[in-house]
Amino acid sequence: MSNPLLQPWQTPHETPPFGEIRPEHFMPAFERAFADHSAEIAAIVNDPAGPDFENTITALERSGKLLHKVSGVFYALVGAHSNPQLLEIESEVSLRQARHWNPIMMNAVLFGRIARLHHDRAALTLTPEQARLLERTYTRFHRAGAGLSEAARGRMAEINEQLAQLTTGFSHNLLADEQAWTMELGADDRAGLSPAFVAAAEAAAAERGMPGKAVVTLSRSSVEPFLQSSTRRDLREKVYRAFVARGDNRNENDNSANIARILKLREESAKLLGYDTFAAYRLEDSMARTPGAVRGLLERVWKPARARAMADRDAMQALIAEEGGNFTFAAWDWRFYAEKLRQRRANFDDSVIKPYLTLDNMIAAAFDCAHRLFGLSFAERKDIPVWHPDVRVWDVKNSKGEHQALFYGDYFARASKRSGAWMTSTRDQQKLDGAVAPLILNVCNFAKAADGEPSLLSPDDARTLFHEFGHALHGMLSDVVYPSLSGTSVFTDFVELPSQLYEHWQERPEVLRQFARHYKTGEPLPDDLLKRFLAARKFNQGFATVEYVSSALIDLEFHSQPAKAAEDVRAFEAKELAKIGMPEEIALRHRPTQFGHIFSGDHYAAGYYSYMWSEVMDADAFGAFEEAGNIFDPAVAKRLHDDIYASGGSRDPEEAYIAFRGRRPEPDALLRRRGLIDSPAAA
Repeated sequence: MSNPLLQPWQTPHETPPFGEIRPEHFMPAFERAFADHSAEIAAIVNDPAGPDFENTITALERSGKLLHKVSGVFYALVGAHSNPQLLEIESEVSLRQARHWNPIMMNAVLFGRIARLHHDRAALTLTPEQARLLERTYTRFHRAGAGLSEAARGRMAEINEQLAQLTTGFSHNLLADEQAWTMELGADDRAGLSPAFVAAAEAAAAERGMPGKAVVTLSRSSVEPFLQSSTRRDLREKVYRAFVARGDNRNENDNSANIARILKLREESAKLLGYDTFAAYRLEDSMARTPGAVRGLLERVWKPARARAMADRDAMQALIAEEGGNFTFAAWDWRFYAEKLRQRRANFDDSVIKPYLTLDNMIAAAFDCAHRLFGLSFAERKDIPVWHPDVRVWDVKNSKGEHQALFYGDYFARASKRSGAWMTSTRDQQKLDGAVAPLILNVCNFAKAADGEPSLLSPDDARTLFHEFGHALHGMLSDVVYPSLSGTSVFTDFVELPSQLYEHWQERPEVLRQFARHYKTGEPLPDDLLKRFLAARKFNQGFATVEYVSSALIDLEFHSQPAKAAEDVRAFEAKELAKIGMPEEIALRHRPTQFGHIFSGDHYAAGYYSYMWSEVMDADAFGAFEEAGNIFDPAVAKRLHDDIYASGGSRDPEEAYIAFRGRRPEPDALLRRRGLIDSPAAA
């Protein structure tokens, strides 16, 4: 039988024919793609003509099309709808990928051609985008070790292969731990839980082959509302302990040994390249530039955040005493009593607003904001193949009515999906050989309602939806020539700007009044409830900031200190948390053994701080709309489109931000947004 991955796709917009693709198709397709790509690289290396931009840089951009095609489909499925066969293939593919890319990225002859062009770049007649591409290509090869000695390149290749296996193993262990645990809710276990939560728990049980039952899973969208609402303190403790122990259960899925080996190899690779630490290596190619700059930002935020969290902790302990409780406040109590404290201080709790935040309406709100800002329109398609029946697809058109992209939304948690929320693509925008429209995916883990009922989102879920859609817009609005600069191909500490900036619109009264409607009555969100919701936004920000910043600091320390210091991962975690004065009532947002951002790959390694670095910019950037007096101001929106969303990696990010805002970001905007310092007017 023919392999659909190796055939032209006769589908609308040449989308992947997911219904025809089976696991056994992938390895033959990867082998063919590796061979084709290697031949394309060999042609560049062996070209007898001297290097020029076209026969070297552009040729590199044109190479590997089949590999990108196969990889895009494979990793979309591994993340969103895996099975044991796909996970087994991933272990093999990750090693094959490393063995394929090592001889390319460390090819001395190829690097010689690139380096010569880079040296002569001032004499070349290049467009600004071409100049940026040459700079990024040179940097990418140099940082991969192409300029090292033969022996050092050989060792670097070995390290890359080992890291590929270890990071893949880390993600498999975490997924296995998450899939293995559920807690059944009997009739006496549901006190305090909303009907919507119970319905979602029943749907989760049915999806796991337990019809008629209800279960809490280790998905964040299941754990957090349970900890927030359940009046059963014993069950809150049970769920909390299981959640924070993922990957740390001293069983076959324990990730501690993986972490120690990953850190040792990363340190060795950095030293081969001439850096003292992996953090110094990673951060040199970022907006932050140095570990010191990152630590400075995080420590600046840490002190007021910790102080706010401690004050809230004391208030919640007093609340327990007031209610007659004779126990000491613990980590599994935080979300439960934070809700009570919020009700007292702001007369608001999440359960009151959730009936107004239906998934469909929040999707519509995200689409409407994109229409008002950028002129995009969205029409649902039923004829596009998908990987699961829950996946929805929209045709995206620009303001001229022309096809811009396809957008896939996969919103519900299931056992076959990795935890968290992310944006990815199976095809990126480019114009190198004709216009190529992107295929953009948002994958989330929201709780699915019972059949016939709408899925209701918490405010955090709604914010997550807008966040990931901001990433999606970065991919959909990309307008570059070269694929390596497309969409989200930017510095890690800049990539979160478009997503975090987009969150601001979700919380605006102008948006909520239109799209926050009660799922039963259709009534709009009452003004009184809207005011209380907006007033409560900054509540519990001490907790949220502490759990994030502590994770970012741990990441930085893992990659700044000698790897030997972290051989005992649990001891290292405890030591570093004690050093910063981590409140025992708050856990890291991602404990090391479940920290997929930094150990399931290296994209965010020494880079988890990026969310906060970007938040400095996004808090400041939204001020441009506020200063214009219109959150959809056309002139500001055009600058946002041109300088941030459409430019991809074709510009230096600091230059792009200044072009949009007219100046560098103002750091205190972040602290004011989180309510950790007073605004000037209130000072």
